[in-house]
Amino acid sequence: MTTIYDVARRSGVSPATVSRVLSGRRNVDPALAEKVQAAVAELGYRPNGVARNLRRSSTNLWAAVISDIENPFFTSLVRGLEDVAQTEGYHVVLCNSDEDPAKEAAYASAVLTEQMAGVVISPSSTADGVLQLHEAKTPMVLIDRKVAGVEADSVLVDNEHGATEAVRHLLDGGYRRIACITGPPQVSTAMDRLAGYRAALSGAGVSYDADLVRHADFREAGGFAAMASLLGLAEPPEALFVTNNLMTVGALECLAERGLRAPDDIAVVGFDDLPWANLVVPPLTTVAQPTYELGRRAGVLLRERIADPSRPPSTVILPTELNIRATSTPRTR
Repeated sequence: MTTIYDVARRSGVSPATVSRVLSGRRNVDPALAEKVQAAVAELGYRPNGVARNLRRSSTNLWAAVISDIENPFFTSLVRGLEDVAQTEGYHVVLCNSDEDPAKEAAYASAVLTEQMAGVVISPSSTADGVLQLHEAKTPMVLIDRKVAGVEADSVLVDNEHGATEAVRHLLDGGYRRIACITGPPQVSTAMDRLAGYRAALSGAGVSYDADLVRHADFREAGGFAAMASLLGLAEPPEALFVTNNLMTVGALECLAERGLRAPDDIAVVGFDDLPWANLVVPPLTTVAQPTYELGRRAGVLLRERIADPSRPPSTVILPTELNIRATSTPRTR
């Protein structure tokens, strides 16, 4: 195995100089640094990460623990995080908790065992991993969801306002019997978006009807089952607000299976934009989140937390945007 001493001999410098070059320090003569880099390339040298981590007490890794790897919402978000990490000399390890508290806790343990420099995490319903990382004082940024009792850097969107806009749009279109499919009651985004739904109804003088609300699991199957339940009501809804993208897909699949269409049979607005939202027929009205910016801002906060562990926690709240398309056109009947 090639060692740092082999690189030093090949480049004609001391092992200490090789170490300074590989650690990115700038107090090395450029000509010597170039010789070291050439020797590294020729010998195929790879630094001993384990030994380096023992010296530094942390790695150059950030963990991104997301709640559902199949959800397109996280694709652009992780890219934003990675772009910040790369400029700071970190690499991002992607972990999928699958909305499973046990998996989240296992990844949190791995973060601690592997001495990762920090973590950006979208908490599961019970946030077991978040609590574990918080107790260990690991540099951490929460994305998408809040956790009660945990003071940590957070990047969120204005969920309640986005939901209020969506439902107000349906109300302005003449719809009154508006249903809502939201997530688990213990998840902050689900409850914030439900609060926005209720605020819009209240503002329009429309009474809240609990029979028109379904809590599901933020997955396609959950959206499908919730839509089927709503269609089974003696008086089905005229319009529907769904609080995440995958449940919207499930609801639309249920409508298609029943031979129903939006907006002819029921108007539909979803939360989270989808890559194909403007391509389906009819195009889908959505509340879009700035996903790349969510990830980028999380990366910036994590960098700042690592640099200054004692600073007070920061919360960044980003705006949403209502993209009005054909599934929510005003009533004509």
